[in-house]
Amino acid sequence: MTKQYKAEIIAVGTELLLGQIANTNAQWLSAALAKYGINVYQHIVVGDNLSRVLNAFKLAHSRSDIIIVTGGLGPTDDDMTREAFQSMTGLELVEHTPSMEKIKTFFEKQKSVMTPNNRRQARVFEGAAVLKNRVGMAPGMIMAYENKTWVFLPGVPREMKSLARNDVFPYLQKLTGQEEIIQSTVLKFIGIGESALEHDLQDLIKKQTNPTIAPLAQNDGVVVRLTANAGSIEEANNFITHTKEEILKRVGTYYYGADEQTIEQRVFAMLKNRNVTLAAAESLTGGMFTEKLVSVEGASEVCRGGIIAYDANVKENLLGVSAETINKAGTVSEICAIEMASNVYQKLDADIGISFTGVAGPVESEGKPVGLVFIAICDRKGNQVGKEFTFQGDRNSIRRRAMLKGFELLLNFLKNDGK
Repeated sequence: MTKQYKAEIIAVGTELLLGQIANTNAQWLSAALAKYGINVYQHIVVGDNLSRVLNAFKLAHSRSDIIIVTGGLGPTDDDMTREAFQSMTGLELVEHTPSMEKIKTFFEKQKSVMTPNNRRQARVFEGAAVLKNRVGMAPGMIMAYENKTWVFLPGVPREMKSLARNDVFPYLQKLTGQEEIIQSTVLKFIGIGESALEHDLQDLIKKQTNPTIAPLAQNDGVVVRLTANAGSIEEANNFITHTKEEILKRVGTYYYGADEQTIEQRVFAMLKNRNVTLAAAESLTGGMFTEKLVSVEGASEVCRGGIIAYDANVKENLLGVSAETINKAGTVSEICAIEMASNVYQKLDADIGISFTGVAGPVESEGKPVGLVFIAICDRKGNQVGKEFTFQGDRNSIRRRAMLKGFELLLNFLKNDGK
């Protein structure tokens, strides 16, 4: 019977506890390790304090078979991962000559003085398997100690991922003797809630075996994670493909992509494939929609630009919304949103215009309640869509929800040729 290995991930860094950065390393490692059949039982985050790091190491050593530590391998005094492990084990630290030469060469090329503390980054435990850092300074290490496997990786995500892919995962796969492949994919949906999605897939979820089906709510919509076990990647992918087809038969209308694909990437691709350009007129979103779209590489091919028309006078004098519309219906109205969308594509010489107007709060405006939002889309063919929404939450939540709803409406507008 194959041994079931318990893995644990320890992230070292006070900045993680202060919330200055998110612990994305543990998330990424857990997802990657699952593909190799290695279950992660604990995540620990500990600050840059020697006694606390030491206690975390002792606890992990007492309960886990594989311990992966990220962070604390840098040159400064608050980088104390090595010191804590040395205190626990009594193992000797030695200078790794190839790593030291790499560090020296870096400073020489930069024509800067290498301070003595940089030598700390080249220190490794005697007897450890030293992992060459291809994209940074400090090497990684794999150390067997009292029948437990310890892995030490830099905290910089780019460096950590490089070492994990090239060295750590192959080592662990050999260690565990894992022959079964675990493949996972994430299907992304927008415009449908988690409960409705689960209801539509209820019978598939109940009889799930391989792959498993797990609906999850996220900030940008709802996802379904499919995870398959098989003897080969090809077999696992076949299981996933069959189940994906069954799911999309039922809720494919709301589907926009898989895994790392974002809603803005999907909209960009659709605009590009149709050879059409877009312009945005934003009031309550204040440029959020345009910013998200132009974050996609190559966005200049489809995005003409945007006009932030926050004030009523700007809507009238710059964007061209009629004074009659503003006086009679107000700036928070469907007709105002339609005029904004229609005028912005003409002013910026685009094929499609999208607009956002509403009340983000914290108080009502023009007698309209907080959360009331209008989004409109117009194109040169004469197609137009104007929608009213009511969003809950604080000011920024309402703005964000409006922005995402804009992408959803635009996605459907493009899918249905403006209908």
